Amino acid sequence: MTMRKEFDQGLGELKNLIVEMGNRVEKAISDAMSALQQLNVADAKRIITEDRELNRIEEKITDIGSRLIATQQPVAKDLRRILVAFRIASDLERMGDLAVDVAKVVLRLDGQTLIKPLIDLPRMGEIVQTMTHESIQSFMQENVDLAYKMAKDDDLVDALYSQIIRELFAVMMENPTTISQANQLSFVGRYIERFADHATNIGESVVYLVTGTRPDLNS
Repeated sequence: MTMRKEFDQGLGELKNLIVEMGNRVEKAISDAMSALQQLNVADAKRIITEDRELNRIEEKITDIGSRLIATQQPVAKDLRRILVAFRIASDLERMGDLAVDVAKVVLRLDGQTLIKPLIDLPRMGEIVQTMTHESIQSFMQENVDLAYKMAKDDDLVDALYSQIIRELFAVMMENPTTISQANQLSFVGRYIERFADHATNIGESVVYLVTGTRPDLNS
């Protein structure tokens, strides 16, 4: 096998693993938000258990990428593809951790009734699911326009998060007995907001891959 063919094969493995991580993260946040809406403890525990697989895939990406760098000595864009795969895998692993954080809130709320119908939190969850999917698409297609879309979606998530905090504060002022649960729900909003930040990081990585420059999509 020629060196180029071996490199392309290894790069294909990296891309496939990134896609698998992305799919798992999408499902994790979807499942976590569903578990929160239903306060489903069994689903929350499953999300926490399944996160180990994301960690395993990230380690595999590191191993394959490191081997390619050592044996193929890639330069320029080929090297950037590997370095970006490392960065994206790291962001996806952190997104998985944040889905686990949401699941842990479900465990803490076990036995309670939600203080209000959840509307904006699930909406935030839907947006970050889309961001996750599109950020991975932008990587696979090396699509800079799609990468830049992450920043606009991130702004929408930030706006919803601010709205949620205002509403929860109003609920707490009206009924102090809701303070504990309202705090937990505010944590969920923060976790999802950080989720969007990581998807934006992936967009920045894609722009770096394509252009060789490091942008700040939040500027």
